[in-house]
Amino acid sequence: MSEDQKPKLNLFDITMIVIGLVIGMGIFRTAKDAAQASLTPAIFFAAWIVGGLVAFCGALTYAEIGSRFPVTGGYYKVFSYSYHPSIAFSINCIILISNAASLSGVALIGSEYITPLIFGPGPHNLGQPLIAIAAIIVFYGVNLMGLRMSATTQNVLMLIKILMLLVLVAALFFPSLYNSNPMPVADAGRKSFMAFLLSFGVALKATSFTYGGYQQTINFGGEVRNPQKNIPRGIFIGILVIITLYLSVSYSYYKVIGFTELKSTTGIASIVAEKMLGPAGNYLSSVLLFIAVLAYVNVSLLSNPRVMFAMAEDGILPKAFTRKDDKKDVLTVSLTVFAATCVIVIFFADTFDKILSFTIFLDSIGMATSAATIFVLRKRTKHLDGTGIFSMKLYPLLPIIFVLAYLFVGTVIAITFPQYALIGISVFSFFLLVYFLTKKAVKPKK
Repeated sequence: MSEDQKPKLNLFDITMIVIGLVIGMGIFRTAKDAAQASLTPAIFFAAWIVGGLVAFCGALTYAEIGSRFPVTGGYYKVFSYSYHPSIAFSINCIILISNAASLSGVALIGSEYITPLIFGPGPHNLGQPLIAIAAIIVFYGVNLMGLRMSATTQNVLMLIKILMLLVLVAALFFPSLYNSNPMPVADAGRKSFMAFLLSFGVALKATSFTYGGYQQTINFGGEVRNPQKNIPRGIFIGILVIITLYLSVSYSYYKVIGFTELKSTTGIASIVAEKMLGPAGNYLSSVLLFIAVLAYVNVSLLSNPRVMFAMAEDGILPKAFTRKDDKKDVLTVSLTVFAATCVIVIFFADTFDKILSFTIFLDSIGMATSAATIFVLRKRTKHLDGTGIFSMKLYPLLPIIFVLAYLFVGTVIAITFPQYALIGISVFSFFLLVYFLTKKAVKPKK
């Protein structure tokens, strides 16, 4: 099959992938985390607004990276091209582990919403993992059916997820649902500037995690129709939709639940839905939240094997990871290994919070270092200037803002959870060692 005959992602597909990569379960949980970290409502909303502005800076940066380097597995390839291959290998191994753990954790969270509807109330220590594993296996099968089938499924699931978010936003138009007697906000007037800065940083960590994911769209650079135009357009449209939804949903939580109550309330989306739709709202929200999980599971299984494929092409992973069903455009081995990793992580879910804590630290470093590749690409691909590729305005200000923002988040995590930063750096160092030992072992004899 020629390159022109292979299935290609269009603008709507890539836009839905952007939204699917970003809107996982975060918006249904991290509003509580951001509220807990925020000394005042102003800090809470500032974290959402700044997080959105940083995401726009990142979207512009990754749009140009994708246009200048439109290849399958771009997130790995751009590291390898711009830095030493050992950095590419180490950071991408960490990212793959983080993504697998995140997918498994999100699948478990989703199963918590749906198991009471299937098995009735009460603890379901066995039912929840089984449902989470079943969701991964089902969408592993969907992805095996080919890129076109996976993208179409993603489009349908994302539209359903957006419907759930719109239900939460609709509560804003019914003042009778608002908390008429919210608990008072604790006085923060005597706090120091550093206390406010740290509060904002921890809140920004939560919102940045919720906004993250769109950078993986550069993994599809070689599979998008007219990538020079559709990659940046898809990112722009997707991020704009996401920012609008996030701010609206967060304001809905604030008005319906109350700021102080939000800090300690679980199941915030279900509470708003129940107030909006009555007792049936809890049932409906549980179903829709589980569907939202399925969309995240699907798009993660669609994206991550492409990084493994790129690493195998460079000889960093075994050649078997390049095995591909050309007819369906499916990376069979990479997809199978990544899905199997996700299932294995399910059995270690009791340590997922620890895994997630240090991978968030590494993600912040990964975001900063991957975005910084634009400075290298600009110099090495000057010959592409004026050829119709996307080039951001206000360069280099926007990528500098983005890099500094994520270095700030990483620093806040290192201050508040130094043990996780130490573990993260140790894991990164381990993969560096593995890279050089492997290279030494396969070094050709003279």
